[in-house]
Amino acid sequence: MGARSAPPLPLRFTLSFALSFAVLSGLCAPVATLAANPIVTDIFTADPTVLVDGPRLYLYTGRDETRDGEQGYKMHEWRVYSTCDMAHWQDHGVAATYRVFAWAKGDAFAADVVKHQGKYYLYAPVKHAGIKGMAIGVAVADAPTGPFTDARGTALVTNDMTRETPNDWDDIDPAVFVDDDGQAYLYFGNKVLKYAKLKPNMIELAGPIQTVGLFNFEEAPYLHKRGGVYYLSYASGLPEVIAYATGPSPTGPWTYRGVIMDKNKVTHTIHQAFAHFNGKSYLFYHNEALSNADFRRSVAVEEFSYGPAGEIPFVRQTTAGPQANPAAGCAAR
Repeated sequence: MGARSAPPLPLRFTLSFALSFAVLSGLCAPVATLAANPIVTDIFTADPTVLVDGPRLYLYTGRDETRDGEQGYKMHEWRVYSTCDMAHWQDHGVAATYRVFAWAKGDAFAADVVKHQGKYYLYAPVKHAGIKGMAIGVAVADAPTGPFTDARGTALVTNDMTRETPNDWDDIDPAVFVDDDGQAYLYFGNKVLKYAKLKPNMIELAGPIQTVGLFNFEEAPYLHKRGGVYYLSYASGLPEVIAYATGPSPTGPWTYRGVIMDKNKVTHTIHQAFAHFNGKSYLFYHNEALSNADFRRSVAVEEFSYGPAGEIPFVRQTTAGPQANPAAGCAAR
């Protein structure tokens, strides 16, 4: 299926000697450039999630290892990149693999990372070795780049805990949101959106798993907050588009607001994450730009501005990406 037979080009770090010197000096100097999409071009990446931590934005992705012409997902690890200007990215390598969880046997699917009380938590869907189907594990690290280790020794959510759908992959795509009062919420699901509160230790459920009725929900829930409004975005339909709803609390009630990114041309999935960084707003997603193949995806990003009533506009995919947006005093690490 893949149109490319040659390997992708290397990850971009610098565009000029002057910028290279600035990066080596530990500073991200202002540059008049665009952050070309896809962000990573030496491997195939998918399912982005992001974390803004101080002067840097951290991007976490899965890795598509399916070969050209093959079908199905082959994913074993989560990788991490960071930037201080949205144009140049530092590759921090592998943050974790599914083998971090001794009870798992494969499938490093779409994960999320949050920071809470000085620790970094990775919520990851993997195939359980002892219980049929997908499960969600939690790993913890002292730094945003890892290394992450299993925080529980057992799965947080297993397939036998949820009975809303007949498939055994409905406990995927975890997303964690920590509200201003410190309460953390876990969202996940395929076909049916589910959520639960987390205990302050971030590794135990604080109550029963609840279900939510959302228009044409497929998977990939993601919650962010702006101006007192909660934005719940998700992959809708199949092939997937990105849609969103808004509500007055982390649990709704939710009002459907529409589609904000169209389906991809080849790959039937799309997976979103939002960030507010250096005064600007960004939407991350994946497509098939490097491969023209369904299961060999690449992460990209677009800058956007909210509408006068706080609405998210329809965002078009570009190859140019956003303009450089450097943070003052950003040091490479």
